[in-house]
Amino acid sequence: MTRVHFTADDYPRVRFAARPSPVPELHAALLMLGAPHEELLFGRWRGRLLRALPAATEPLAELAPGGEAPSFLDVLGDTREEGFALIRSAGPALVRAELGRVYAGRRRVPARVRALHDGDGAAWRTLERAQRAAYETVLAPVWPLVQDLHRAEFTRYALAVAEHGLDAALTALAPGSGLRDGVWEWPASGPIGREIRLGGRGLVLLPTFHWRGGPLVQDLPDRPVVLAYPAGRGLPLAADGADTPEDALAGVLGHTRTALLRALAEPRTTTELARRTNVSNATASAHASALRAAGLITTERTGRSVHHTRTPLASLLLTATPPAGGDAPAWKSGGFGLLTGAP
Repeated sequence: MTRVHFTADDYPRVRFAARPSPVPELHAALLMLGAPHEELLFGRWRGRLLRALPAATEPLAELAPGGEAPSFLDVLGDTREEGFALIRSAGPALVRAELGRVYAGRRRVPARVRALHDGDGAAWRTLERAQRAAYETVLAPVWPLVQDLHRAEFTRYALAVAEHGLDAALTALAPGSGLRDGVWEWPASGPIGREIRLGGRGLVLLPTFHWRGGPLVQDLPDRPVVLAYPAGRGLPLAADGADTPEDALAGVLGHTRTALLRALAEPRTTTELARRTNVSNATASAHASALRAAGLITTERTGRSVHHTRTPLASLLLTATPPAGGDAPAWKSGGFGLLTGAP
C-alpha cells in the first residue's frame, strides 16, 4: 500500500503537470521494457524496441543494476533538453551518494559508473548520448501521441475537479484508491509499501502513458513531490499512422485472439468460439488458454460444458480499439521514469 499524507497546506498546492515531460516519460518506457509482467500485451513491443536500441544506450542499464536507479535521474523539464540539463546539474555529493546506494553490496562497479562517481566530464557526456539515443528510438516516434493523450488526461482531470472536487478527482486517478483523513491510499503495487509525507511541499500529478505498474514517486528534499501515475489505454503506444485501431490490438494479441475476444460479447463455449472464428476446436482452446493466463477471459465449467467470458480488462481494451471502420469512443484512464518507487 502506498500512502500519501497531506497537510492543510498541501491541498492548494496540488497541481496537474501542464504538459508531458519527456525525460520521465522516457524513463517510464525504459522501466516497462524491463518489466516482466503483461507479456502477452507488451511482449512484441518489448522485443521490437530491444532489437532497435543502439549500443549507445547501454550505460542506462548500468545505472540501475537492481532495477532501481539513482534519484538524480528524477527530473521533470518541459523539454528533453531541459530534463537532460537538470540531470547534469545534480550536485556531486548527491551523485556520489546515490551511485553508492544503488551499488551497495555489489562486487563489480562498471568503469563508466565509477567515472560518473568521480565527476568525469566524458562520462557525463556518454550518459547524455545514451539518453538521447534511447529517446530517439523509444519515445520520439510516439511523442505526438503522448502529447495528445496528455491533453485529454489534463482535460478529464480538470473537469473532475470542477464537477466533483479535488478528493474525487484524485481517487479517480487510481481505481481502488481512497482519500481519508488527509491520507491518499493506493492499492498495493509491490511487496513494500511507501509512506510519502508532503509536509506542505505540495504535489505534482504527472500521467505517464508507458508505465503500467503502481505510482512512481519523486520525493526529493525541499521540492514538491511528483507522483507519476499510469494513464495509458492498456496497450503499447504506436507511432501515428503506423496502425489502424484494429491493427494495434491484433498486432499485440494476434488476429485470431482478437477475433476470439470480440466473439465473447456474451459467454460462449469453445465449440462456439471455434465456429465464430473459423478455427478448429483445439486451436480455439489453445488461444483461450493464453487469454485466460493473461487475465483477459475467465472460464467456468457447467456440467459437461465449458463457457468463456471476457474480463473487464478485455472489454476495456476492445473499447479503446474498436473494429476497423468504427469510431473510437473517448477512453477513460485507469491510471517516471527510472523514478523511485517502482515495484
